[in-house]
Amino acid sequence: MNSVKRHEIFVCLKSANPHPTTELEYQTPFELLIAVILSAQATDKSVNLATRKLFPQANTAQQLFELGAARLLDCIKSIGLYKTKAKNILATCQLLIQQYDGEVPRTRAQLEKLPGVGRKTANVILNTAFGEPTIAVDTHIFRVANRTGLAPGKNVLEVERKLLKVVPKEYRHDAHHWLILHGRYICKARKPECAKCIIAHLCEFKDKTI
Repeated sequence: MNSVKRHEIFVCLKSANPHPTTELEYQTPFELLIAVILSAQATDKSVNLATRKLFPQANTAQQLFELGAARLLDCIKSIGLYKTKAKNILATCQLLIQQYDGEVPRTRAQLEKLPGVGRKTANVILNTAFGEPTIAVDTHIFRVANRTGLAPGKNVLEVERKLLKVVPKEYRHDAHHWLILHGRYICKARKPECAKCIIAHLCEFKDKTI
């Protein structure tokens, strides 16, 4: 795919959704961090249902740590892997209190040292909470990047690096949200809805469903 096509793809995506953002509900960087940790192998909808119950009770590192395992588990038990996630969340809160005065750190290296936080989660925090032009590659973005020809790669890191290289600078901050929403609602895994796709004329997928 050439640079002209790539640029036009993001012109189209922006025209349809000028101000994209995450579907996770949050008010602070800390709330976003907890929501993203909970979102691993879970839907944003299920996470929002849990955090609507959790955040009114505790929405800072200190409050959540003091809430304790039993009450935390009760709030998030509807989410997959909730026991492991609860353990990681409490350990993360403790580390934030001890090392960062309860605040969410702003560097990738610091974020990735938090329990339950990997590269993808760190990228989401850096982009959505702190405005950095990072691209967190999940299964949706990996699929869209490969299927369309936008930034093909064999693994998520390869796709991330390629996207950061080929996405025009003016679209890099919002690219993560555009691509994940496109993969979630249009360029679906089993059967992409090409007839509804605003970038179908630019996509290089050979087996379009139009």
